[in-house]
Amino acid sequence: MKATQLSIDTLDRARERFLETLEEMTLDEANTMPQPLIKSVTWLIWHTSRTIDYQISNLAGLSPVWFDGHKEAFRLDLPDDTEDWKHTPQEAAKVIAPSKEVLINYLNAAITRTHNYLENLPEESLSDIIDTSWTPAVTRQVRIVSTIDDAVMHSGQAVYSKRLVLGH
Repeated sequence: MKATQLSIDTLDRARERFLETLEEMTLDEANTMPQPLIKSVTWLIWHTSRTIDYQISNLAGLSPVWFDGHKEAFRLDLPDDTEDWKHTPQEAAKVIAPSKEVLINYLNAAITRTHNYLENLPEESLSDIIDTSWTPAVTRQVRIVSTIDDAVMHSGQAVYSKRLVLGH
């Protein structure tokens, strides 16, 4: 088994958790910012999709799939260069999905891009240094792991957010 297959399998588990969570909610519930204030399920899925999309597209030397119709489908009242990891509650509340399908399509597109990238990635390139702005410098493997770890973390947060919104 290639080492990258572990990353693919881990990412697929996060996607399953997101999809199960979304399936158990209405669109209005998914768009709701729960109390105590954490991010909505919609924001968590969108942010995760965006992180995967931008990080893996950059590694692959491709334009993010966000610009393949997903931007237009979401119609967000936020700039394209929004630093979503720094969103205030007011900014996060602007991430409203017009449909579950829009959320699922973007998540699936980002994950499909990741599958294609990882399935064709030579194992020896995992140790390539891709970012020298950090100490220590970041390797391709570290970037992939941190991106997928972020997806796993946010998929768990989505379950918690759902429970807060639904009251159980």
